[in-house]
Amino acid sequence: MISKRNLTRAGLLLALSLSAQSVQAQDVHFTQFDAAPLIVNPSFTGGFNGQYRVAAVYRNQWKSVTVPFVTYAASFDMPVIHDLSTDDYLAIGGQVYNDKAGDANLTNFTGLLSVAYGKYLGSKADKLISLGVQGGYSEKSFDLSKLYFDDEFRNGTFNPGTSALTPYINNKTNYFTINAGLSFQHAINENISYALGLGANNINQPSESVMKKQNADVGLGMRYNGQLGVIAYVSDNFSIRPAALYQSQSTATELIVGNEFNYILGVPDVRSNATSIFLSGWYRSSDAIMATLGFELKGFRFGISYDYNTSSLKNASNGNGGFEISLRYIAPNLLDFAHKKVQPCARF
Repeated sequence: MISKRNLTRAGLLLALSLSAQSVQAQDVHFTQFDAAPLIVNPSFTGGFNGQYRVAAVYRNQWKSVTVPFVTYAASFDMPVIHDLSTDDYLAIGGQVYNDKAGDANLTNFTGLLSVAYGKYLGSKADKLISLGVQGGYSEKSFDLSKLYFDDEFRNGTFNPGTSALTPYINNKTNYFTINAGLSFQHAINENISYALGLGANNINQPSESVMKKQNADVGLGMRYNGQLGVIAYVSDNFSIRPAALYQSQSTATELIVGNEFNYILGVPDVRSNATSIFLSGWYRSSDAIMATLGFELKGFRFGISYDYNTSSLKNASNGNGGFEISLRYIAPNLLDFAHKKVQPCARF
């Protein structure tokens, strides 16, 4: 999540050093959230024009303040069964990500598997409703030897490894999680389309306490999210693509709004597989202003983004936030294009 996510991580280390109380952590997030669609909403599994999709994204944050928070993710998804009734499909996908932060190397590795069913609506198949479910395994760990506790300082001398808390702390915790999502896409006409999505993550609210004697009340908070994306062609080659993402988990919230300007080079046979360049600007509420630029070529999409910090941490960070780089490839399916079996709005 936004800066509160990062503060929560710091809060974990602080809570360990001050008391035996447990804490809750937040899920990862990306500026280029369209590069990790299965993290955003499992119903987006298979929701694209093509045979299969491979995506990867890397994020480096807070380098100017502390040990960098580094996150990377990779995913693969594809439709596996078509024409379950009339042009419907069943899709599967996999998502992995790893997150590392702070002096104690607080690490979160998660692997997810998802399945989604998409049903086309309308005589022109210009509407699509999709339902997705997702399950996975997470493991969180940290280096206990790199944490300092107040009771290790005695008579002006530091005695590492002598804290009374150490015997009660595990340096690793793991759990299984369940996510679900619903999305709707609609092509109003050949120039305007939109996508809507709603999702819920950590539905089972798994325990993630690092204390050896776990508190039954400790559980990862559910993350609720909503998405809106629009593709509107102003001319044959130029389109605007506004989008919004809202997420809420425990006491942390995130709202990202912005727009991508996309320009197609040449005269493509199919817009969804065209060569283009893009530039976008985004705002994450009370946290950062972001910019992204990149290009699309023969099914590849490459993007670079940078966050300028506007939160209360901007003085310490000198405005420096996060840097991201993403790469996505969608294998074209010319047969689908010939039969016009394309997503009404493959925005995510």
